[in-house]
Amino acid sequence: MAPKESIVVVGAGIIGLDVALVLAERGYGKNLTVVAEHLPGDTAVDYTSPWAGCNFSAISGSDANALRWDKLGYSHLSKLASERPEETFVRRTESIELWDEDVPHQKIKEMSEYLEDFRVLPAEELPVGVKFAIGFTTLTINAPLHMRFLQRLLTDHYGVQFVRQKLPSIQAAFSNPATTVVFNCTGNAARTLAGVEDAKCFPTRGQVLLTRAPHVQTNIMRHGKGYETYVIPRPESNGNVVLGGFMQKGVSDGSTYSYETESILDRTTKLSPELGQSEYEILAPFAGMRPSREGGARVERDGIEVAGEKRVLVHNYGAGGTGFQAGYGMAVDAVKTVEDVLRQLRGASARPRL
Repeated sequence: MAPKESIVVVGAGIIGLDVALVLAERGYGKNLTVVAEHLPGDTAVDYTSPWAGCNFSAISGSDANALRWDKLGYSHLSKLASERPEETFVRRTESIELWDEDVPHQKIKEMSEYLEDFRVLPAEELPVGVKFAIGFTTLTINAPLHMRFLQRLLTDHYGVQFVRQKLPSIQAAFSNPATTVVFNCTGNAARTLAGVEDAKCFPTRGQVLLTRAPHVQTNIMRHGKGYETYVIPRPESNGNVVLGGFMQKGVSDGSTYSYETESILDRTTKLSPELGQSEYEILAPFAGMRPSREGGARVERDGIEVAGEKRVLVHNYGAGGTGFQAGYGMAVDAVKTVEDVLRQLRGASARPRL
């Protein structure tokens, strides 16, 4: 039987968890260890995933990879919302998206082919300053609870092992001689982690408000010049809603600011007719650092030398603010890059012991 730690995933944000899920679904769960400084349930400014809104939207890129990842992600999240929404913390939600300018028409056309209930809003219904708007059924996700669901699923159902450890280098992920392949899902840490040190990586700061507003049932987003405004109901949360936000490239300040809170409240109450219908309670402001990268996410196979030997390393990071919708598709692509290695592992586990 293949040794326990023949596959290592470094990082337990949504990107690392999705890689672990794809591998586990293919039968490699018992050969897999996830190593990370932070695990689901933790809160830290550099552990970005739990701070996400989060929903499926057209905020992602327009390149071929992003389009493919979005389609795979929508299918994956739709399945979770259909089969067990209370357990996965994923729900179908009515959504409206508006653009002030730079409307990605070709991207929207491709997305319209699979988005449920897709429609273009009539021009006479658009607010002042909005050039184009669409409606569709999105998937909203309770980010922190969805991540805890994934960890439980991976541990209890698939036999994946989780280890809390901050690695000094990516080479350290190969400390077990049995490790055959490592998936580098380190997010913002990819810029400074020894052995990776990707200078194209940068944080994109966001501040959001967690509010209690059970009367808000519609996801709504407005994409403007230099700003993003959004109202995202959080599933299975007793009526909580995430209000945002900011997209501050290159900023890694984890503090929250009252003037940003005021800006968010001003923009979201103007954007969402539902929000102002009744009183709502501000629970807390939060700041998080989206793991962004010049040129988009890096999903590729690489080689690395460890103790004089060439080893297999797969990079999978830099999704920015699209990790929950693109993560499953990115994971599928990342795993595809090492199908030859995985076949060897499966062959090793299938051979009888002498």
